[in-house]
Amino acid sequence: MTMGLTRCVALDGIAGAVVDVEADIVKGLPAFAISGLPDAACRQSADRVKAAAANLGRSLAQDRITVNLSPAWLPKVGSTFDLGIAVAVLAATGALQQRYIADVVHIGEVGLDGTIRPVRGVLPLVLAAVQAGHREVVVPAANAAEAALVSGARVVPVTTLAEVIARYEALADGRPVAEVSVPAGEASRPGPMRDLGEIAGQTEARFALEVAAAGGHHLFLLGPPGAGKTMLAECMPGVLPRLGEQDAMQVTAIHSLLGQLEDGSMMRRAPFVAPHHDASLAALVGGGSAAVRPGLISQAHAGVLFLDESTECPVLGRCIAKQVERFASLGPQGREPPVTWCARTTRPLLGRGS
Repeated sequence: MTMGLTRCVALDGIAGAVVDVEADIVKGLPAFAISGLPDAACRQSADRVKAAAANLGRSLAQDRITVNLSPAWLPKVGSTFDLGIAVAVLAATGALQQRYIADVVHIGEVGLDGTIRPVRGVLPLVLAAVQAGHREVVVPAANAAEAALVSGARVVPVTTLAEVIARYEALADGRPVAEVSVPAGEASRPGPMRDLGEIAGQTEARFALEVAAAGGHHLFLLGPPGAGKTMLAECMPGVLPRLGEQDAMQVTAIHSLLGQLEDGSMMRRAPFVAPHHDASLAALVGGGSAAVRPGLISQAHAGVLFLDESTECPVLGRCIAKQVERFASLGPQGREPPVTWCARTTRPLLGRGS
């Protein structure tokens, strides 16, 4: 009996837990089973890994393979575990030496031809790994800049499974391994933004906006259509200071989960989110069956949540009182414990036509 062990990370909201990826190969009828509460995409990793290994000349078709993702009680969602499963299985076959992979976290989706494809949520995944003491993280090259935003992480970008195998074979043989430089994470470039200088008059409203921004207060804008309520609200992010390190990391992690980081850079500007007044409860607070996604309230974390025509919002009274607090907790029916999202929108703006 031969076993392989490496690490990956599972997310629950934006919090992560390091997962032990254990692979065992025994004699018997060919099979590839994955245990540890995998969802459909994670279970299908067996087919992707077998095809990738076969295309690299390392067929697993005649092996009876069991992969366990521990802790088994924690749900495993998505294709994030593909690379970890592939490395653990190759170690179980003897192709890789266990001592070089045991404490390394592997993140990425494996294509049928062995390419390592990017995944969502790399920032919170790497952050959880570093906080658990696992600083060396192998990630898809397309996610390397995002992973490098985490202080203390040693990021190893890879593009193919063959590249991963060659790296560990070189370490086992004592040969030098070429280190790929990862550009340091930078703040995202600010896009076009409203400025208070564009507003003519409205002296009292501008002063109220500045007071709300300085003190982190709520603000209620009341006026007839065309009075400039929406334009004033859109100016709020330009008045706010740059996000602190902790807030910037949390805001960037939320957008990473949603796949909204264009260049893998840190978000330093306070976000501005303006839901439609007919938005559903799930759209506002988030939801989902297995892969729970953050809602619009969480996307406005540490920034501005503009609720235009607030009196017309049918679900506002059901969710805002509970969710616009320090945190927003949600989950599918029967899920214990609920998923926790950051949702500290300290500057909700309520607009209503008079």
